[in-house]
Amino acid sequence: MINFLVWIIAGALVGWAASVIMKTNRQQGLIADIIVGIVGAFVGGYFLSPLFNISTINEGNFSIPALLVSLGGAVILLAISKLFRNVGGFLVVVVLVLLVYIYFNCWTMASTSAFCTSIRALPFLQ
Repeated sequence: MINFLVWIIAGALVGWAASVIMKTNRQQGLIADIIVGIVGAFVGGYFLSPLFNISTINEGNFSIPALLVSLGGAVILLAISKLFRNVGGFLVVVVLVLLVYIYFNCWTMASTSAFCTSIRALPFLQ
């Protein structure tokens, strides 16, 4: 029970700090700060933990490096949410996701599907 309360408090602090850094503090309240902090810790755990070899607050590590990795994930999460606020940003995210999907499915795994074969046959990729 105590670990859960510390997790909520750490998530609130990380979410608040990320919202101050990204200048979205006036647009969200305490509940949104907690959600951003906890989900940001998951994002940080997925993207930043392998780079720095540090666990996040979601894994029960409440050290300063873990809080900084969680903060980095929350900042990434808020940056992505800022992109979705307008149509142009949404289209940029969709194109980036599509390119990442094509790269990981058609080149690294050497897929033989019709989609990957047609992508590899494009003249500007030869």
